[in-house]
Amino acid sequence: MKNFVEELRWRNMLHDMTPNTEELFAKGPVKGYIGFDPTADSLGIGNMVQVMTLTHFQRTGNSPIALVGGATGMVGDPSGKSAERNLLDVELLNHNLDCQKKQLEKFLDFEGKNAAQIVNNYDWFKELGFLDFIRDVGKHVSVNYMMAKDSVKNRLESGMSFTEFSYQLIQGYDFYYLWKHYGCDIQMGGSDQWGNITTGTELVRRLEGGEVSALTTPLIKKADGTKFGKTEGGNIWLDRNRTSPYRFYQFLLNTADADIGNYARVFSLMGQEEILALEAEHAIAPNLRKMQKVLAEELTARVHSSDDAKKAIDASEVLFGKATSESLKALDEETILDVFEGVPQAKVSKSSIESGAGIVEILAEKTGFLNSNGEARRALKENSISVNKNKVGDGFELSTDDLIDGKYILLQRGKKNYFLIIAE
Repeated sequence: MKNFVEELRWRNMLHDMTPNTEELFAKGPVKGYIGFDPTADSLGIGNMVQVMTLTHFQRTGNSPIALVGGATGMVGDPSGKSAERNLLDVELLNHNLDCQKKQLEKFLDFEGKNAAQIVNNYDWFKELGFLDFIRDVGKHVSVNYMMAKDSVKNRLESGMSFTEFSYQLIQGYDFYYLWKHYGCDIQMGGSDQWGNITTGTELVRRLEGGEVSALTTPLIKKADGTKFGKTEGGNIWLDRNRTSPYRFYQFLLNTADADIGNYARVFSLMGQEEILALEAEHAIAPNLRKMQKVLAEELTARVHSSDDAKKAIDASEVLFGKATSESLKALDEETILDVFEGVPQAKVSKSSIESGAGIVEILAEKTGFLNSNGEARRALKENSISVNKNKVGDGFELSTDDLIDGKYILLQRGKKNYFLIIAE
């Protein structure tokens, strides 16, 4: 059985831990938890760091608990925030919780002796009155202690409501409750959560003299210092309706060489020897982007499905590789529109395709891809025109057999000039 702390250490996933942590794991399997903030109806790829922490925690024989914050989500975590969060209404919060639960269920094993659990902290806070909480819990933590936390100190100038100031107490009580009722001995999270987590260790000690552990992982940043998981188009989400499998795959495929070694350690299930071998191979021929391709395929398959990963690979080959007509025709509409976003397009009537539209007419008059029939004929004579990746000549006629997903046809001149026909 692998040691969890050592597993995190070689994966560059260990930032800080309380002094008693390694001793705790030396005694045998441990039950531990990580909390997830329901601010959106999907987890982002940045949350995968904590998903992977729980995954490695379980794979090394321990029992993971994923906590979804039905109660803490009503308050808002100030950690890492420069301004007050907008509070969510209950209906939206519950929707977000349900969506995140379904995503978390894909990554953990809920059967066996170290089965995972998903809990909602609203289940114990809904019965706890405000006066009871400030009397029985609040009196054990001084204001000076709470003010010393970075999440509070960083907001003193801009201001912080009592709601957000109290967040660390609520999270701390979560740890106490899970320790007392679930036998949970360690809380884990990102390095920005250290203050909130150690408030929990203090509460366990002060309320009942118990001893628990805390462990944090580094916040993942790109080599250039920018935030991981952010693009010009916004966040990279795990929900396919927010970020399609193709875009998810492309995000990982475009990882800089300076980052890919670290990302592989954090997000892959590959072992140390496998990753080191891949790094050596990548160093010899970085232009082949072998590490990026391996990680992009693995993570897309785990977040979405193996079929989605294959489609994303095939779709990438359309613009950047050696796609065939068959692989092109296997793409669905969602992927086609993602791949060809920004590529010139034109609509033609499906009836003209059904009646056998001549390629010269399609290239010029029907779509404007080329400027004239004469230019179209010259291009065809030069053998530079392809329909769905197949070279065609002057006498070629389009038919419904050429429609991708019953609607699209890809025209191409040379290697880089694409045009998408939409038949309606």
